[in-house]
Amino acid sequence: MKKCAVIYNPHSGKNIHDNFIPNFIKILNDYGYDVDFIYTEYKYHAFKIIDEINGDTDLVISLGGDGTFNEIVTGNLKRKKPLLLAHIPLGTTNDIGAMFGYSKNIISNLKALLDGSIKKIDICTVNGRPFVYVAGFGKFLDVSYLTTSSQKRKWGYLAYLYNGIKSFFDKTNDYELTYTIDGETYQGKYSFFMISNANRIAGFNNFYKDVKLDDDRFEVLFCSLTKKKDIVKAFINLKTNGINNVAGMYFHKTNNLTVKFNKKPRKNWCVDGEELVDNRKIYNISIIHDVRIMLPNKNIKNLFIK
Repeated sequence: MKKCAVIYNPHSGKNIHDNFIPNFIKILNDYGYDVDFIYTEYKYHAFKIIDEINGDTDLVISLGGDGTFNEIVTGNLKRKKPLLLAHIPLGTTNDIGAMFGYSKNIISNLKALLDGSIKKIDICTVNGRPFVYVAGFGKFLDVSYLTTSSQKRKWGYLAYLYNGIKSFFDKTNDYELTYTIDGETYQGKYSFFMISNANRIAGFNNFYKDVKLDDDRFEVLFCSLTKKKDIVKAFINLKTNGINNVAGMYFHKTNNLTVKFNKKPRKNWCVDGEELVDNRKIYNISIIHDVRIMLPNKNIKNLFIK
């Protein structure tokens, strides 16, 4: 039989109970897999687990939130021979899972995955630290990692919404920096910026249109707005007019970005919903190509060129 390791974060999401596990393992057995079902016990434990999995394992399934999948991808890329990965969402926002075409039913998602396809995707890095779908800095970007696990278990997605509203009414700082894309350098003050390789961010579907996961490009957005009314207006226009037609927001597609702050920032980055403590002045964002992922067939035509 083939070998499958399931890395399960039991603290992901709201109202998730372990009673699905026997059926989950049975379905994997029916598809010809021997299963090693492994619980994470603390933050970054998945990073350690993936490093210790046997090299003859045919499939590793991430069963948790976006942060759990990030840990597994990051650890897998450090292996001499990376393993085939898959992700089934159990978290609160589940941007990655929604982008891949999953529903809210764990068992249906497993069947869709096992009937799916193996694709090669681009994984972005910030100063060498991988992220699967989004990294960013500034206004709103800290909401994800400042929302506590207890809040997420109690309120689900509403916890992010609550903290997002609180963040909106906080003072908006701007950061003086320069960024370089494709040989062009831009200078100014920006309240936030984010880099992504996804069509769903923070629960918003189709944030960018026509995103491809294998096109050697990621999407970049810098925002220079600081006044609350301007930010509200911008997000309304973003929804109706598209990203390229919003004053104060600057959109690019590229495969290489350098961001240089005039002063070392005190604030931390957000990487796939988790905090990245890295207070340097210069950040380089680039791409790792051809990372193998198994995923459902549902959204493949929309997400891939090849």
